[in-house]
Amino acid sequence: RHRVREAVAPTLVRVLRLDRTTYDAIVAHAKRDHPDEACGIVAGPAGSDRAERLVEMVNAAGSPTFYEFDSTDLLRLYRDMDDRDEEPVVVYHSHTATEAYPSRTDIGLAMEPNAHYVLVSTREHGNNDGPVEFRSYRIVDGDVDLQPPEVDAAESLGELRGVGERAAAPIEPDAIPESVGLHHERIAFPTTGRVAIER
Repeated sequence: RHRVREAVAPTLVRVLRLDRTTYDAIVAHAKRDHPDEACGIVAGPAGSDRAERLVEMVNAAGSPTFYEFDSTDLLRLYRDMDDRDEEPVVVYHSHTATEAYPSRTDIGLAMEPNAHYVLVSTREHGNNDGPVEFRSYRIVDGDVDLQPPEVDAAESLGELRGVGERAAAPIEPDAIPESVGLHHERIAFPTTGRVAIER
């Protein structure tokens, strides 16, 4: 099992801050795509750590156990972000039958050291009303940092794509998971250039 530690000082590792609209949209996307995994990116100005522009991506695998971005969409997305001087601030996907904790595959394929990796588990309520597990991590060189995100009550002032249809439950601090879920992922982000595609 990979080492998990909570981020302490926000010097080198900053806690993810999301506006309520973006948080609700990520949760709604995960619920809408259940029982398949959902995936997407929240872009922001390069170097700012501000999650401003939500981009829902299609899970080309159409699978409940792993996801993959369409390669053409992913290339267009990175070109679009590069044109906007953006980078992926959040890379998110859902787990539909396991907890919101990165699998060994997730950890091995985490190629964006500056991104927050968000996992949403819909295993308890599926696409019905009810709370979800929503956790944020930094994954750098195989080390996993659990970072309970901060969600602002205010609506987003930035550009939003794919707004969800229902509000999510408030985030409560989660205990560190006891086990690693049997989730499989097939996506590695480019190590050069920047990310994403608007639908």
